[in-house]
Amino acid sequence: MSKRQLEMGWLRLFEAVGRHRNLTRAAEELGLSQPAVSYQIRRLETELGVALVRRRHRSTDLTAEGQMLYDAVRPSVERIDEAARLIRLGERTAPVRLFTDFGFAAFWLMPRIAEFRRMQPDIEVHVIASQAIDPRHDEIADISVLFGTRENFGPAATQLMAEHVVPVCSPGYLALHGPFEAPADLAKATLLHLDSGPRQRWQSWESWLGHFGVKRQPTKGDLGLNTYNLVIQAVLAEQGVALGWSGLVDDLIASGTLVEAGPVVSRPDRGYWIVSGASRSRPVETLFAWLTDQAEPAASGTSKQQNP
Repeated sequence: MSKRQLEMGWLRLFEAVGRHRNLTRAAEELGLSQPAVSYQIRRLETELGVALVRRRHRSTDLTAEGQMLYDAVRPSVERIDEAARLIRLGERTAPVRLFTDFGFAAFWLMPRIAEFRRMQPDIEVHVIASQAIDPRHDEIADISVLFGTRENFGPAATQLMAEHVVPVCSPGYLALHGPFEAPADLAKATLLHLDSGPRQRWQSWESWLGHFGVKRQPTKGDLGLNTYNLVIQAVLAEQGVALGWSGLVDDLIASGTLVEAGPVVSRPDRGYWIVSGASRSRPVETLFAWLTDQAEPAASGTSKQQNP
């Protein structure tokens, strides 16, 4: 009997024969013909000098020697398949984690991210949304898009859009309660407030009205909401007037779903900023470059714009 080592090309074939106990089924699984499988089994039996299978009318049994070989082969094939699976998983590109607030995610990112996915179908993006800036955003995300000033995020931050704010309401609310010919008229309306926590980063109704010398405190008729999504839903439900941020409400205004109810106030030093995390992988760099390309230095085209 030859003592040379066995060739391993038959290993998966014999595992399939032993598992199915049927040459035809094994052949179908492997994409081979039944005669080709039979031929390989006979070659293996010749090399080992023993019978490995007993061929019956509708099945194939293993001999004692065949069972011994199968018991060694099956776990080996399973381990090889598992190793290959893990290797392939390791080759997959890790998803790019993008951290931002609810308003930006819903009204700016979602309408545009489909374009990025068409351009880069192999890059998986996970969006993590929170109304507050997480102090660990650079740890939990590869890229963050955050609202504030450059001083908040450092010299490496890239401004995506400056802050341009215009009062907005539904056409129905304007028809019923308007017109609002001056900022002081808005002080008499029901105002919808974005409650963003103790450290106010977004412009508030108090600061917007204060820009025009109008003083007003929130009244019992006002409504405060803790996410911008809820603010916009309340506006659409004709519950009052809200502040609309350029870049977030542009499409709603363009479609006539919302209308401008006052002049624009701009604070160019504030706005949304793109902040990169520690990762410098190709997918992260690709998404960062795409976001940067979307930057709009002048976000509002209205002639009523006012500078602070």
